[in-house]
Amino acid sequence: MSIQAGKEAVRETSAAYAVDRESEKTPGRMTFEEFLAWGDEDTWAEWVDGEVVVLTPAAVRHQRIARFLGDLLGNFVLIRQLGEVIPAPFTIKLPAPLKRGREPDIVFISRERLHRLKPTYFDGAPDLVVEITSPESFARDRGEKYVEYEAAGVKEYWLIDPDRQQAEFYRLGEDGRYRLHTAGAGGVYHSEVIPGLWLKTAWLWQDPPPAGVEALREIGAI
Repeated sequence: MSIQAGKEAVRETSAAYAVDRESEKTPGRMTFEEFLAWGDEDTWAEWVDGEVVVLTPAAVRHQRIARFLGDLLGNFVLIRQLGEVIPAPFTIKLPAPLKRGREPDIVFISRERLHRLKPTYFDGAPDLVVEITSPESFARDRGEKYVEYEAAGVKEYWLIDPDRQQAEFYRLGEDGRYRLHTAGAGGVYHSEVIPGLWLKTAWLWQDPPPAGVEALREIGAI
């Protein structure tokens, strides 16, 4: 192939890529049903007041913590038959009047509320939401989502910050407001909505975190 032909091939490839990228641009306003039809199981996006918000790719550290917590919570809940744990990407449609279709890192849905689980989303507020922050999501997770989850009635909200090695655990009070509950002696936090489950916050900061099965043995779940 000549140099000129090579340049033409590069230009053609670049033009085709530009067309592909153009088709991937975030669409305009849409209903929640249109949002579900627009995305697929690999789409990382949220629906906020009729607009689509595309999420940035997660860092390796974020994914390692998410995998560990997903394994730990998922298997614990499965063993105890307490409900279901679902990791991202999976949409939760927060109850009205909130017009929000959020995609938390991990959600726990108790057995009593599984009837609200639809094929492609959960209709309502999960019992537990876990968000693992990143520089891009920090303000949103601590601000918008905190307020939304509280208003929606999410009973427990875990906010995990890998950069600051900080874990905050919020529980919904009788007044409908979140109260911060920190880890107790030995850096251990006991969940209220998942009976019998406890978490060593030090596990989260290990690089990489321990295998979920090791943590389950220490908890005494297996």
